[in-house]
Amino acid sequence: MIIQAQMRRYAFDGHFTIARGSRTHVEVIEVAITRGGITGIGECVPYARYGESVESVLAQIGALPEDVTLDALQTLLPAGAARNGVDCALWDLAAKTAGRPVHQLLSLPAPHPLTTAFTLSLDTPEAMRAKAAANAARPLLKIKLGTADDLPRLRAVREGAPDAALILDANEGWTPESYLALVPELAALGVALVEQPLPAGADDALRDLPRPVPICADESCHDRHSLPDLAGKYDLINIKLDKTGGLTEALALKTEALAQGFGLMVGCMASSSLSMAPAMLVAQGAAFVDLDGPLLLSQDRENGLIYEQSRIIPATPALWG
Repeated sequence: MIIQAQMRRYAFDGHFTIARGSRTHVEVIEVAITRGGITGIGECVPYARYGESVESVLAQIGALPEDVTLDALQTLLPAGAARNGVDCALWDLAAKTAGRPVHQLLSLPAPHPLTTAFTLSLDTPEAMRAKAAANAARPLLKIKLGTADDLPRLRAVREGAPDAALILDANEGWTPESYLALVPELAALGVALVEQPLPAGADDALRDLPRPVPICADESCHDRHSLPDLAGKYDLINIKLDKTGGLTEALALKTEALAQGFGLMVGCMASSSLSMAPAMLVAQGAAFVDLDGPLLLSQDRENGLIYEQSRIIPATPALWG
């Protein structure tokens, strides 16, 4: 078996800004694993917030034994981008070798189309109003916030898209005080969900704060080991394969989170359709789906997912799985 990994760069359609900074492109790692003349592929996104870089992820993948199995992988690498890329490539390889889709190998129902949120980058209120208006027909918009002056942005988006449900994503950028300042406005402005308002590791205050709309853990939730600390602070968790370390752990986290009473959101890093395809299996039945990564790029990869506005059609074998 041969494991190969390389960096690929995708440009954003414009710039993409969150509370932690602005970018014009995203760098992903594409993993290809070949055995017996059959190649499986996967994709992951190194994320500096979690101490990852292109170089560190490539080094982790390069240190793996070439006969690595799915079971062994779960202990050889920690949860994170490197394990995700290899895990998804191994599942794709297994499907191609067996001549059966991944959902059948996992005894899951065939995936059906899903409706995704569409993300509005952090910008001036005027720019966010215009972007919201251009996407007002979409049923669910996700707004990047996380500054000390977010209420004008929220109001501007609501003016631009009066009928869409809204997710607010602060990316750890608020304090308890800034959250409390927005609380009276949340339900009135049609907010359906607030994602990661406070920094991970400094979010105990959420146990005592008012909750007019549900709160979802993102940076505070990586894999099943995260769950014990989330009870009483969050209503939902955001499952991302780059955090869980692949499809294997993502499905296990989904099962355990549901058993513990958490609602589910399935999200993504900004990346191509190759990252979205395995996440579509996890997203089946989730309360919120945020798999709009390819919609944020100027160009997706070949054989990418089909997006009908905000409706995602599951992957064909030409892409993954």
